[in-house]
Amino acid sequence: MNTFLQRCYFALFGLFLAMPLIVVAGVSVNEKQTLAFPPQGFSLSWYGEIFANPEWRSALIASLTLAALSAALALIIALPLAWFLWRRHAPWANVFQLLGIAPFTLPPVITALGFLTFWATTGFYGQPATAVISHAIFFVTLPLVTLSLGFSSIDRSLVEAAATMGADDRTVFRTVVLPLIRPYLVSGYAFAFVLSLNEYIVAYMTVGFTLETLPIKIFNALRYGYTPTMASVTILFVVVAATIFGLVARFGDLPKLLGAMSSRE
Repeated sequence: MNTFLQRCYFALFGLFLAMPLIVVAGVSVNEKQTLAFPPQGFSLSWYGEIFANPEWRSALIASLTLAALSAALALIIALPLAWFLWRRHAPWANVFQLLGIAPFTLPPVITALGFLTFWATTGFYGQPATAVISHAIFFVTLPLVTLSLGFSSIDRSLVEAAATMGADDRTVFRTVVLPLIRPYLVSGYAFAFVLSLNEYIVAYMTVGFTLETLPIKIFNALRYGYTPTMASVTILFVVVAATIFGLVARFGDLPKLLGAMSSRE
């Protein structure tokens, strides 16, 4: 009986947490241009609007491009930093780790204001590249954490054996280290990609209206009324995030990627 009550409790709790998403999903399939729930009729035309309408389509392309480039740049920044922290045991090396996680630990508004001030001072405000660089710096913590976990899981005797056989650092990294940390590279990129896809404040403060991503497009569209297209975009974001994290969980060790230790450790 206790087990049954526990299951009921967790089911109700899960339903409570999912209710906002259920309402948004219902609104996104309204046949009429209304935010009514329960939905009045059923239509998937608002999902087609994302791809058929030139404004929504360009915003979608801008979001995907920004997320892909910024996640790649964040990975490029995090990889040598994680490699350095793993190879060097000097206490001062931890300063670089603190610098790596600092942008993500600050409130997003504070970080966005810092980026705005910097880009306005240097004269690059409004350039699409500033959003890519800002997002990469803002989300560099995610691949840095996953890569640090990946490096910590490597048996150092493998590296020592490769070095004993005459391999230099570059060869050791390419033939021994890189294959072992590849799942952590993919997961770090995936985490940064999903969060960059949904981020609004930093993108808006660095490019304004010169680059309209989907989150910026939603806020701009709110000035002219509410349409189920906004709800459709929300569900699209959820589906993309669930798909990416589902693939990471399916083909990677998700608990360890999130910091859990195995029973042997």
